[in-house]
This record gives sequence, C-alpha cells and structure tokens, in this order.
Amino acid sequence: MDILCGVIMPFFLLFVGLIFGIKYKFFYLIHPIKTFKTILKNQKGGFKSLSLALAGTLGVGNIVGVASAISMGGYGSIFWMWISAFCAMSLKYAEVCLAMKYRKQKASGYEGGAPFYIYHGFKSKLGNSLAFVLSVIFALLCVSNSLTTGNLVQINAVSNILPVSKLLFGAIFAFLCMLVILGGKKRISAFNSVLIPLLSLSYTIVCLGIILKNASYIPNAFLLIIRDAFSNKSICGGIFGFTISSALRYGVSRGVLSNEAGCGTSPCAHASSESTSVHGQGCLGIFEVFVDTILLCTLTAFVIIISNTSLNGNSMNIVINAFSIFLGTGGKYFIGFSSILFAFATICTQFFYGSESISYFTRSKISLTIYSVLFLSVIILGAIIPMSVMWQISDFVLAIMTIINLICLIFLFKETKK
Repeated sequence: MDILCGVIMPFFLLFVGLIFGIKYKFFYLIHPIKTFKTILKNQKGGFKSLSLALAGTLGVGNIVGVASAISMGGYGSIFWMWISAFCAMSLKYAEVCLAMKYRKQKASGYEGGAPFYIYHGFKSKLGNSLAFVLSVIFALLCVSNSLTTGNLVQINAVSNILPVSKLLFGAIFAFLCMLVILGGKKRISAFNSVLIPLLSLSYTIVCLGIILKNASYIPNAFLLIIRDAFSNKSICGGIFGFTISSALRYGVSRGVLSNEAGCGTSPCAHASSESTSVHGQGCLGIFEVFVDTILLCTLTAFVIIISNTSLNGNSMNIVINAFSIFLGTGGKYFIGFSSILFAFATICTQFFYGSESISYFTRSKISLTIYSVLFLSVIILGAIIPMSVMWQISDFVLAIMTIINLICLIFLFKETKK
C-alpha cells in the first residue's frame, strides 16, 4: 500500500498531468484572462455545478488535510500540493469534458460522470460487455469513495470539535444530513449554492487578514516550503530521498483529497449542469482546482507556518492551535464551525455522487434505500473510529480510482483535445 499510495499514484498523476498540460499548451496558465472570460460566458447552470463540485471537494481536506500533509511530509509537501494542482488542472479539464460529452439526458435533467465516459469511450475498443464491466467497477469504487473519503474522513475529522460524546455528535450529524440528502440533487445543489460561496469567502477573508497582518513572515514561509521540498537530505537519501518522498506522497495525496482532480468523482457534478458548453465546463473545472488547492489550501498552510505552532498531535488540533495564536479563543470556534460546515457540505455532495454511481448500474429503489441507510450509518460509525485508519482507507481507495481513471483519460485524450 505504501508503494501504491506513496510512489506509483503520485508520480503517475504528476506525469500524466504534466503531459496533458503540455498537449493543451497550458492554455489556462498562458491565457488566464481568456480562460476566465470563457467561464463567465458559460454561466447557464455553471454556478450551481461549481458550488456542487466545490462542496464535494472542499471538505476538511482544505483544513485538516493540509495540516496532515505538513505534519507527515514536512513544509515541502505544500510545494508538491501546488505542483499537483497545476498538473491536475489539465486532468480536471479532460475528465469534465469527457463527462459532458458522454452524459445522458433524463426527465429530471442530465446525468453523467466517469462510468459513462469509460463505457461509451471504450465499448468500440473493448466491446460492450468488457467496457460495461470496467465502468461498473469504477462506479463501485465511486460508491466506496463516497463512504470513505467523502464520509468517514470528513466526520472523523470534526467529531472532536464539540464538547459532546462522539456517538451523539455522529447521530445528530447524520440526522441533519438526512434532512438535506432526502431532497435529492435539487435540495443538495440549492443548499450548497448558498453555503459554499459564503463559507469560502469568510474563510478566505479571515486567513488573508491573518497573513497580511504578519506579511513580514511570508518570505520565510516560502523559503521553508521550497527548502523542505528540495533539501540536501532528500537528494542524498536515495531516489529523491526519504524526505522528498514523504513530501511527494503527502503533498500529492492530500492535494488529490482536496481537489479530487484525476480521480473521476467531481465530473458527476459538472455533467449534471444545464450548460451545453463542453469547453466552458472544462474551464470551470480548472477554476475549481484553483480555488480549492491554490487558494484555500495555501491560505491554511501559510497560517500554520506563520504561527510556528507545534506539528505534533491531531491534525485538527494543529490547525486550531495555529488560528488560536492569532484569534485567541475565537480561533477554535472559527475553525471548528468552518470545518463542520465544510464537512457537512462535502458529505451531502458525496452522497449525491454515490447515489448517481449506483443509479448507473441499477435503477432499483431498494438498492438506493440500502445505500442511503448505509451512508447515514457510516456517519455515526466514522465519528468513533480512529483517525489513522480513516486516512489509510481513503488513500488506498483514492489511489486505485485515480490510477484507473488516469489510464482511461490517456486512451480518450484525443477526444478532449478536439
């Protein structure tokens, strides 16, 4: 598992993302204004799909995930988060474009995602039966991911925040989630289109306020990140060395946990958009990665670095201690409140991803009911399971999904280049 999550997946994601970026001529970096104008021109349903996709990716990865990456991989992991994000932008563009191309229209709107483009993109190459089996396997992985990364990790990370028993917290959280998810995609989308912009904006303002107030520490923070990413100890320790290997593993894996680019989950949200512009939605996917990792994760990282807080202990406590240095007791409440809301939005959206994946291979209402009960039960279970187990499970599921999806994107790349 260490080889899969710590070597194969990070290097494969960076390599494929870099190749795709070169093939796309990094248009989103060379022409950022033109790319942004493309996003603005294709706003029919774009805001809701962006809010839904961001809700599915933001979560605690932008807070706890960053602290986890720094504590386990050093400050250099932030550098690899940036690199993975810039490479992942091309992957996000590719998978969103494919999801838009192969989506299907139904009475309630559009449905699509990775299982759809895997089947329709490969049926002429592998045959209907084999292509369908491959797409169903990926759909099942999406369901597993919704229960692990999208549920267990989220609830586990915030279960210690309030002064109540974990079991009670999990039960209340599950009940509140049930009120939202039972309303289906429309209620989940409407809820996130209000919550995510307000939550992201308030988090950005507070972090920027802290960073700008301590602007003199910014150069040193950059220096720490670059120095740890390319330290002498790293280079002398073998092939990139132990330190840089840790930075790569945790930087890239937490980057994927944060923006989910390349693993094939969020295209489901974009495919459900009312927009008919494939390129416009692809650019929106690029913007999603930027907001998620380049903006929010970086803000969290800089607050942690500038605070010079201890990196030992629980990841949530690391972030709380960092913000408390600047905000006093208000830091604990701000991070606690923000984390719970981010986790809540992510869990509700991941339920939508999981239910859509189940609907791909069966329309049975019983199957969806069983999944719904299981999903809500996992929320309660996730509140009491040890944190280390959660990261291991989520890293493994994400690694498998990412590798399969990247292989599919490579074979279908020419269709996105058009």
